[in-house]
Amino acid sequence: MHKNLLKLLFPTLCFGCNELLLNNEKIICSSCLHNLPITHHHFLESNDTKNKFYGIVDLEFASSMLYFHKEGIVQKLIHQLKYKGKQEIGTFLGTNYAITLKETKVLTTIDEIIPVPLHKKRLKERTYNQVDTFCIALSSELNIPYNKTLLIRNEYSKTQTKKNKLQRQEINTNLFDITQTVEKNGYHFLLVDDVITTGATIESCAKALLKIPNSKVSVITMAYTQS
Repeated sequence: MHKNLLKLLFPTLCFGCNELLLNNEKIICSSCLHNLPITHHHFLESNDTKNKFYGIVDLEFASSMLYFHKEGIVQKLIHQLKYKGKQEIGTFLGTNYAITLKETKVLTTIDEIIPVPLHKKRLKERTYNQVDTFCIALSSELNIPYNKTLLIRNEYSKTQTKKNKLQRQEINTNLFDITQTVEKNGYHFLLVDDVITTGATIESCAKALLKIPNSKVSVITMAYTQS
């Protein structure tokens, strides 16, 4: 009775379309779930995510869960996750993607999941890293340790959403570093971010991780920006 009263007073809305959720729906409604632009990258050796880094950085595997379109469902979800504190969206996406990824053999060789980090000043401003709950869900479902202290961001920078590709690449050069090396010798890391646009941030992170002797890097993101 109390639950029904709470739902009446504080109805749960879909993060995708803002419509009321039914009792059996969580985070997004069935219609939005059905219309999510899933990439199926993990089934393809050659896909948009991996091809983004071809000839730039050597990746074992790369995949994005969804395609990101301006004003689309994915943009709405990630905006609320990133700027509105709706971290349950990350858990929802991570759990659902991990279930699909369990059949991906290369991921069975992953030693640690590594998030693209925020600078400590940005983390203090936002109070959380937007990929945290996504990574935690992947870690739980795939049974892979989550390490959010290995990779650090050296410089604080303002949002890059309005910068062009060249400007972003210049900013991201040597932007990241690692805190450990010897004990991680030979590790295979799964680098995780929210959205790929130019790929410059992931490139910089991957190159920092590859400074560790005999290391390997794979990449997973929530979304890939499709022009």
